[in-house]
Amino acid sequence: MLYGKSIDDVDEMQGVIPRLLDVVLYLCEKEHVEGGMIFQLLEDLTEMSTMRNCKDIFRYIESKQDILGKQELFARGKLVMLRTCNQLLRRLSKANDVVFCGRILMFLAHFFPLSERSAVNIKGVFNTSNETKYEKDPPEGISVDFNFYRTFWSLQEYFCNPASLSNAPLKWQKFTASLMVVLNTFDAQPLSEEEGAENNLEEEATTFNIKYLTSSKLMGLELKDPSFRRHILLQCLILFDYLKAPGKNDKDSSESMKEEINSCEDRVKKLLEVTPPKGKDFLHSIEHILDREKNWVWWKRDGCQPFEKQPIEKKTVHDGTKKRRPRWRLGNKELSQLWKWADQNPNALTDSQRVRTPTISDYWKPLAEDMDDSAGIEAEYHHKNNRVYCWKGLRFSARQDLEGFSKFTEHGIEGVVPLELLPPEVRSKFQGKPSDRSKRAKKEEMRSTSHQVEESQIATPASEIEGEGIRADAEASVAVMDTDVSTATGNNSQGGTPTPEPDEHQKQSPDTDVGQEAGQLEADAEVETGMIDGETDPEAESDHVG
Repeated sequence: MLYGKSIDDVDEMQGVIPRLLDVVLYLCEKEHVEGGMIFQLLEDLTEMSTMRNCKDIFRYIESKQDILGKQELFARGKLVMLRTCNQLLRRLSKANDVVFCGRILMFLAHFFPLSERSAVNIKGVFNTSNETKYEKDPPEGISVDFNFYRTFWSLQEYFCNPASLSNAPLKWQKFTASLMVVLNTFDAQPLSEEEGAENNLEEEATTFNIKYLTSSKLMGLELKDPSFRRHILLQCLILFDYLKAPGKNDKDSSESMKEEINSCEDRVKKLLEVTPPKGKDFLHSIEHILDREKNWVWWKRDGCQPFEKQPIEKKTVHDGTKKRRPRWRLGNKELSQLWKWADQNPNALTDSQRVRTPTISDYWKPLAEDMDDSAGIEAEYHHKNNRVYCWKGLRFSARQDLEGFSKFTEHGIEGVVPLELLPPEVRSKFQGKPSDRSKRAKKEEMRSTSHQVEESQIATPASEIEGEGIRADAEASVAVMDTDVSTATGNNSQGGTPTPEPDEHQKQSPDTDVGQEAGQLEADAEVETGMIDGETDPEAESDHVG
């Protein structure tokens, strides 16, 4: 890329090959040559160059990314560019050329559209060839808990292929047992803030290794390293997130396995939270990334639908005149047609065949048939599952059957159905115990009735006392009249038919008249008193008649 550039040239001057590439790129952009020529030249250059020169070539590709990504060029050379980048990745070392590999992957992510299927792992296949090798036999002369060492690094076999745990219960039990040993060790050896402060993340980024250092001599130091712990715990969260993916392993995983996943995940999050430095912030960032990862999972399962939407082309009127929108009588086409139809058919409202609001019995009849067990209708086809049907029925009941509507809070939608539509065995369920509201109403009614009875009992003795007084006066006057009558009868019986003298008759008549009037008044009062009390004195009636 520097060929043709002398030492004395200014830094801005380019070599011969970059200028040649610029000329070809310009010709391809202006469609003077075939659009895929620039991509073919870049592929030939990378194949014949060393890895040191390939970095310079790729730097030129990154600088021309916007021009190469135009639609007229991208359609001609996207497959050639993809093949070029994949060949570079195969030639690079994954352990020594990590930065260059990352640059190539970032370029592909920006160069190809987001919905490009060639860049998506649709099947979710794991890279099982990425094995973590560790010592199988204990070393001599070094005091190391080799059982823990072997248990710790055996977890990488499951992290490498999480799909193997979903269909193998024995593997899952072995994994959880090994994981519990590691988590217990992390709990027993907590890290202090001082150890976390010594971990400089900026220096770590410069010396980052893509593979773990699995020497048994480093096991003690690695357990004290906060960054090392975070890597292991983060692998656990990624594995749990894969196993909990919606719709992925619902049939394979059991309820006990789901509970173990949730408990282990909570424990791993607590360890991440207490791992310095800034454990809570780190955990919050990881949870946010995993939540966004679910969106990608759903997008791939839906077939990788394209995110890009083409702009809507506006139709221009060539005549130069704007087309007038139609004006409707009632604002829109539907209402105007409905009004016009009513004018043409004036009997629409009086027609007996027109749609009317059904009665309560007719409307709830389908639901009553569903409630009959002898009908054999499956539960998923019941009318109670239709929300629109239930909503309309509740409106009808609120207007026409308020008593049935009140049963909705206690029995649900089935309690609103009229009892006469239900079979006897179903009807007994809704005729049972009265609700608390009805019991409360009955208690209040009994209280009001007893209160009225007490008031009537208080008012009754006063009226009885007055009636008894009037009755005593009447009986006394009647007794006086009886003595007078008996005396007169005795005189008549001794001397035959009496012939009273005028003076005696005149003297007797005023007293008799007065006594008769008083007896008449007292008898009337007694009769009225008896009518009030609901009783009648037979002696008073006989005296009044006499």
